[in-house]
Amino acid sequence: MAITKDMPIGEIVQTYPQTVKVFLSHGLMCVGCAAARFENLEQGATAHGIDVDTLVKDLNAAIGNGDDTQS
Repeated sequence: MAITKDMPIGEIVQTYPQTVKVFLSHGLMCVGCAAARFENLEQGATAHGIDVDTLVKDLNAAIGNGDDTQS
């Protein structure tokens, strides 16, 4: 299953702990904060001025899934 921009940040981190490094490298430091429980990837990235498409691509690469066509 590919990571998509509508997935909750908390769910991504819980399911794929290896993505924490990717979030941090993109400047999204709130992977463990309360907002990560209800905010989806696109909302979090937008709020922090992060390019969501690049983030989705890098997250999928980190989990070994280069298919980001569902984003």
